[in-house]
Amino acid sequence: MSTLSPQDFNYIRDLVRRHSAIVLEPDKAYLIETRLTPLARQTGFASLRELIASLRIGAGDGLQNKVVEAMTTHETSFFRDGHPFETLKTAILPTLIARRTPGQHLAIWCAACSSGQEPFSVAMLAHEYFPHLVRGRLRIFATDLSGAVLARARDGLYTQIEINRGLPAALLTRYFDKQGLHWRLKSEIRRMVDFRQSNLVEAWPPFPELDVIFMRNVLIYFGPETKKAILARVRGILKPDGYLFLGSSETTLNLDAAFEPISMGKTVCYQLRQNRIS
Repeated sequence: MSTLSPQDFNYIRDLVRRHSAIVLEPDKAYLIETRLTPLARQTGFASLRELIASLRIGAGDGLQNKVVEAMTTHETSFFRDGHPFETLKTAILPTLIARRTPGQHLAIWCAACSSGQEPFSVAMLAHEYFPHLVRGRLRIFATDLSGAVLARARDGLYTQIEINRGLPAALLTRYFDKQGLHWRLKSEIRRMVDFRQSNLVEAWPPFPELDVIFMRNVLIYFGPETKKAILARVRGILKPDGYLFLGSSETTLNLDAAFEPISMGKTVCYQLRQNRIS
C-alpha cells in the first residue's frame, strides 16, 4: 500500500504533466514511490517526503528535471517484440530501397529511445542485411527526454541482463566487446545513430523527411489531445509512403484519420492515406 499522501501525489502528477504532458493515473502512486525514493537518497534527502517538500519551496530546475526524467524513463530492450524488426528487414526496407534513387538517403527516427537498444537494433539490422545502406545512405535519429539515459545510449555500454533481453548470440559476438562485467557496442554501430535530447511535447529537432518512425510504447502515457497533437506533427515529417510503428497497445484510431493501419505479417504499422484527411 502506498504511503504517499494525496497532496504529494497530486503535486508530482502536476509537475510531470507540466513538463512532459505525461498523465499519471490515480493508481500510479506506487510508481512515484519506486522511481523517486532512490532519487531522494541519491540527492541527499532522508525520504521522498523531504524531496517533495524541497520541490515545493523552489529547489530549482535541476531537481525538477531529475524528477521528471525519473518518472519518464521507459522500458526497452534489444529487438523488442521481434516482429517489427522482422517486418523492417523483410518488407519495409526492401520496398523503400526499391522506390528510392541510388543517391537518396533513408531516414529513420526512434522516438523515446531510452538507453538506445531500439535504434542500435535498427543499426545492427541494417549493417547485417543492407550493408550498402550503411555506406552513407542511412541516417538513424534517436531522441529521448532524459539526458541521463541518452548519455548511457551514446556510451553503448550494457549489462549482461540487458544483453540477455533480446539480443541474438551471433550479434553479441559480432558487434560487442566484453568490458569487465559489461558489454560495449562497437564504434561502427554507435556511429550510425545520431542521439538528440528532445521532449515530444516541445519543439522537435530539425529532421529531414522521414521514411520510418518508431514511436512505440510512448503515446500510451499521454492524454487524447496530446496524442492528436503529436500525430499531427508526425504527419508533417513522415514521407507520403513512409511507415509509422506504434506499440502493440497503441493506435491512431479515433485520434488521426490521416493514418491507416497496414497489416504486414504479425506486425501492424501505419501509413498516410492516399488522400490526407486534415
